[in-house]
Amino acid sequence: MLAAEFEGEGKLSIKDKKAPEIKNANDVKLKVEVASICGSDLHILATPPTHPAEPNIIQGHEYIGEVVEKGRGVSSLNVGDRVIVDPTVVCGSCYYCQNGEKNICENFSTIGIFEDGGWAEYSVVPSQNTFKISKDVPAEIAVLAEPLSCVVSGNEKLQTKPGDKVVVLGAGPMGQLFTQILKATGAGTIIVVDFSEYRLNYAITSGATHTINPNDNNVEEVINSLTNIGADIVIDCVGSLFDQSINLVRKGGKVLLVGMNENSNKPIHQFKITQNEIKVMGTIIQNNKFPTVIKILESGILNLEKLITHKVKLKDIHEGIEIMKTGNAIKILVYP
Repeated sequence: MLAAEFEGEGKLSIKDKKAPEIKNANDVKLKVEVASICGSDLHILATPPTHPAEPNIIQGHEYIGEVVEKGRGVSSLNVGDRVIVDPTVVCGSCYYCQNGEKNICENFSTIGIFEDGGWAEYSVVPSQNTFKISKDVPAEIAVLAEPLSCVVSGNEKLQTKPGDKVVVLGAGPMGQLFTQILKATGAGTIIVVDFSEYRLNYAITSGATHTINPNDNNVEEVINSLTNIGADIVIDCVGSLFDQSINLVRKGGKVLLVGMNENSNKPIHQFKITQNEIKVMGTIIQNNKFPTVIKILESGILNLEKLITHKVKLKDIHEGIEIMKTGNAIKILVYP
């Protein structure tokens, strides 16, 4: 089969590899229907990398597929089922897993980052990491389940209320998904900030009420004029804007840190957080949100098809990655 293998710092190679085989009783073999390119994939392939990954694995952690074979211990799935892959593999026995916080498992691994993933024609994964989804949902929508699960999980931490004034920093795929979920949960004002006019235009389609380009405006001044006292909620989807976030949120407001940049280490004015009683939360992947996400996708309540801007064949994945780097893309799909 054809597969895209991460070989180390900045290097991804297209290879002809032997298709994987089922080794464990609870494994399923999938024929990959479609995968996508995530911002984390770009961080992995950056030089120097800003996200860890295991060399010599097949990359790609956002994908869906059809069950073509199953281990003898799998009873919940049948050959022919279409499934979403939850890429996070947990131990189930550490303190956090047993405390219901599997997203911060002490021994977690990630399919497509530390184990072979979905930038390939076939993939073998544990059956407990798959969720059935209706074949009536377009593949281009179903493949967004993994990033959407992270957004749903983060938004539940915020407990967004109808009418809330929210700032989303970063109009990439995660910023777009947050904008759509915020709109669906009743946020009254959604202000999206990005340097890319291309992405800001998509943010309007996703439901943003206002957009700000820092090249043209003073972000803090505009947000203060729109909110009078600052935003109820600020969401950093970039991973390096914590310092700016605390200047944009109102007293008693909330800051959610979503984006991840291992090299970001900016000084923070802790006094302001304490003085203004700002609630700061981090959010990592998701915790048991796939059933909720499948309901959302099957209901069709979001405007997700607009976020698919490019499609490439697996053999042309480098072309997709280069487009993603320019910022003139939202979601790029990969077809094996």
